[in-house]
Amino acid sequence: MQVILHLGVHGTDEDRLLKTLLRNADDFRRDGVAIPGPSRYRTLLSEVVNSLGGADPAEDAREVLLDALLTEDAADVHRLILSHENLLSVPKLALAGGRLYRRAEERVCAIQRLFRGDAVEVWMGLRDFASYLPAVYRESPAQSFDAFLHGADPMHLRWSSLIRRLREAAPEVPVTVWCNEDTPLLWGQILRGMAGIDAERRIIGSFDLFADIISPEGMKRFRSFLKENDSVTEAQKRRVMMAFLDKYALPEALEEELDLPGWDAAYVDMLTELYDEDVWQISRMPGVTLLSP
Repeated sequence: MQVILHLGVHGTDEDRLLKTLLRNADDFRRDGVAIPGPSRYRTLLSEVVNSLGGADPAEDAREVLLDALLTEDAADVHRLILSHENLLSVPKLALAGGRLYRRAEERVCAIQRLFRGDAVEVWMGLRDFASYLPAVYRESPAQSFDAFLHGADPMHLRWSSLIRRLREAAPEVPVTVWCNEDTPLLWGQILRGMAGIDAERRIIGSFDLFADIISPEGMKRFRSFLKENDSVTEAQKRRVMMAFLDKYALPEALEEELDLPGWDAAYVDMLTELYDEDVWQISRMPGVTLLSP
């Protein structure tokens, strides 16, 4: 079995990825792809991973877990998709100890041991720290931004460090990542990739996020274009989407208000430059796939 573990990160898709996958679940099931509802596994998975720590699970742990997760016969499932942004940590502990998701590798290794013999993959959307930090801070109960940071310096945070830790701890687990800023253009590719289906196959909701950032007129024209050009490839569609964004993008949907003490425009720009450089470094890492438009 292939186990696809979507780990967020916090402040990226707000569960829309899982919700869209669930809209396609009946269709995907015919291909042996299981997408359990979150109530079947999130609390259970967190409890199991927390109790395991670095220990090995009981011999029948996988079978017991699958019985709880699946409504179908496990023998009919070739690919299992689990989405759980709080598995690495809850928002208030995202920077506990001043380190980004400090228990990430421990938890991914625990999942790998639970599904021993299966092929585990990690999928994650990343986000510019200039917007990620304010977004996750808002989700946390921290009394101040400094308390939320736990001593971490935003200028020194790197997603590549987190991914390197995962790869070193679990080299058999490939990692697929994308930039949250590109998600509206990549949405269909991400959904199909996680489900392991053909890149050109039609699915429900593949343009939902694109519709959020483009005017109704632009979306109407885009759908007309697709109807008149039903043979265009997914890569061609993305180029067309970028062209439509140039003309019909909703500025308010693309702009974010950042109101944190000491964060002026120059500081935010520097964080973004560092993020862009870090994404380039990630694209060169062995065992890591970076999805891009």
